[in-house]
Order: sequence, then C-alpha cells, then structure tokens
Amino acid sequence: MRSRKAVLRAAEAARPYTATEPLGIEDIRLAPPGPGEVLVKIEAAGLCHSDLSVVNGDRVRPLPMALGHEAAGRIARVGEGVGDVRVDDHVVLVYVPACGECAFCAADQPAMCEAGAASNGTGELLRGGRRMRDPYGAEVHHHLGVSAFGEFAVVDRSSVVVIEDDVPYDVAALFGCALSTGFGAVTRTAGVRAGDSVAVIGLGGVGLAAVMAAHAMGAGPIVAVDPVEAKRRRAGELGATHAFAPDEMSGRIRDVLGGGANWVFEAVGSAPVMRQAFALTRRGGTTVAMGLPHPSAELTIPALPIIAESRTIKGSYMGSTRPAQDIPAMVRLWRDGRLPVERLISGHVPLEGLNEAMEALADGSAIRQIILPGAEGPIR
Repeated sequence: MRSRKAVLRAAEAARPYTATEPLGIEDIRLAPPGPGEVLVKIEAAGLCHSDLSVVNGDRVRPLPMALGHEAAGRIARVGEGVGDVRVDDHVVLVYVPACGECAFCAADQPAMCEAGAASNGTGELLRGGRRMRDPYGAEVHHHLGVSAFGEFAVVDRSSVVVIEDDVPYDVAALFGCALSTGFGAVTRTAGVRAGDSVAVIGLGGVGLAAVMAAHAMGAGPIVAVDPVEAKRRRAGELGATHAFAPDEMSGRIRDVLGGGANWVFEAVGSAPVMRQAFALTRRGGTTVAMGLPHPSAELTIPALPIIAESRTIKGSYMGSTRPAQDIPAMVRLWRDGRLPVERLISGHVPLEGLNEAMEALADGSAIRQIILPGAEGPIR
C-alpha cells in the first residue's frame, strides 16, 4: 500500500534550526505487516525535540528517514502471529520496541531493551529490515520503530499499547513520549513522594509533564525554570509553586528551595544545564537528566559532593516506563483530572505544515504541536 510520509534526506548542520523545507512529503510504499507486526492508521502525532534533533543533526540517524515517534492511531491490519490486538483497536505508539528476551526485558526494564536500541539505531524494525520504499524503490529508514509523520505505519507489536476508544487521539499521542518521559522520570526513575522538593529545568512537553507528575504525587515546593515567560505561566497552571527565568537559578531559586531540591529534573538536553541542575540539588538529593544532549557533549561536575554530600546524578530514558502498565495508569490519572494533558497542546497542524511547525518548536514558541496526517489546510 502507499502512504504519504514526511521524509528527511539531509540533516541541517546549522544550529539553531533555520531550514525552510528540510522535510519532504513523499508517496511511500509500505510492505504489509510481517509476523509479529501491525499496520497502524496514524490519527495524531506529536512534534517533539527528538524529531528536531534529527533534522538539525544533533542526533545522527541513517538517512533517508521517515520521521515521527510520538503518536496515536488505530490498528488497520495485523500480521501473522498477532492475536492480542485487533483491527480498529485504538493504540498509543511506543518508541522503544521490546524483545521480551534480553536481560533488561527480563528485569522489567523494557525502555532499556538491547534489541530495541539496536534496531532503532539502524533505522530498522525490531525483527529486522525496513518496510518502506520511496517511489524509486530505495529503502527508507524507520524513526525509532514508529515513523509517525504519515498516514500509516508498520510497527512491531511491542510498539503499541491499546487504550480505550474514547480517549481523544491528540491527547493519546502525548502519552507515547512527553508523558512517558516526564511523568515516568518523576514516578519511575525518581520515585518522588509527597512533600519532596522538586525543580524542573526546561518547560517543553517533557518538562511540563514532569511538573504535572510532581504535582500529582504531592511534591512541594515545585520550581519550574525556563526562559520563555508563557511556558513559566503554563507551569504555574499545571502545579508549579514557583517559576523563574534561568538567570535566577543561583539566587532566588535556591532561597525558595532552602538551598537545593530533593529532585532536580533536567529537560533541556544541555551539558551546561545539567551541571546547573546538579548544583541546584541539595545534600542527599538526585539530579535526573531527561533531555538528550549532542553526542559530543561532555559533562563535568564537582566530584566531592557526590561522596561528601551523597548526591546522585541519574539518566532517565523514556522515563524508565513500562508502557503496557504505565500508559493505562496515566490515562486513568488523566480521566481523574490529575494529568491535564490537553494543556500541553499548542495547536493542530496538517502534514504539509510540518516544516513551519518545526520552526515554531525551534524558536520556543510552541510546546507540543499535533500533526494530523489526514487533515488538509491550516487548522491551528
């Protein structure tokens, strides 16, 4: 079958992102789902900084690649051996497929699946190979096993989690990355408890999801940090008790936190900001890094506080989540009004507006824009 897809053929070396048309909408040929795979009709896909980092060259991926990794849709077809999902099931897509056999999967850490990481790195599906070709017959790589910026996607069965039909697709899409990463970092990686002090640096979709999660867990105070005033205001609406610009990091923020926070979450993907986050962490506290820095970035932090103050720095990929359990749990919290996910949505954009949406993400004016592959014309 055929599907329109947003395809990246050359990454932009310039930063900040200034390209005008890096993504082309192409008519891609999709192979049918093979054993253990499903075909998903994509109904909504979130635009994330992880997509931008591939476009601007910060994350080197094999090209050409059909982008998009945060999405929701419905099952259109199932491959051989798939018996636990059915056509028309509504699903959230997961960007780390899990083999179920490696040491990490056996330890209930699917976000760390070795086979999933390997296939994501080569732009293949979990069971090997690619299912997309361009009009000239050349293979197109998969983005994190999903490639959601398009009308349809062939994915591994482990890349989908079934949800209830009444969850709006634009809300559901955000559970696949923004919420999994931000909420998971707070609840799974950190295990934040009521009364813990929390700081979140960087208020994009992931950072604001972390603010919501900290509020849902009863943490306090919750300090939010970002250079964009509108994002600081949104953080206050979502549960932050205080919001500051980055230049206030060493003064007023430390006063509010009594010298430092139990937990500091870094959602920028910058080594200098990670160092600032570590400095904002109190004695016995933990810095949790969620953002993805450039592969060449190196982190230098003072060695003594790690021992003398029992401070910790931890990485959190996909929020350490267990998607099959955690996505339904997050949906329940959304139903209860404790995770107002829809407040993260900046607007809705047709597939043809993806390049302009990428610009809005890069300049900081958008939080999460939702790409609607089946829509036509501007619909912000």
